[in-house]
Amino acid sequence: MRKVLSISVTDVLERDIKQKTKKRGFNSVSDYIKNLVVADEDLISEEELLEDIRRGEEDYKKGNVVRGKRLSDFI
Repeated sequence: MRKVLSISVTDVLERDIKQKTKKRGFNSVSDYIKNLVVADEDLISEEELLEDIRRGEEDYKKGNVVRGKRLSDFI
């Protein structure tokens, strides 16, 4: 079942959302917003990023590194 969700935005933000919807090739503002919500699931928090960096620094200090000549060596 579909539900309708209403949000309040300024005129400027409404214009910006509609422009981005069109620019990015979405058929509707709803499709654009749904895409943003799905994309948000792939984002990591600042805390997670900092923790990954901290672990990487620890591994580097311990000598746990992999050396490669090209980026493609890691793919």
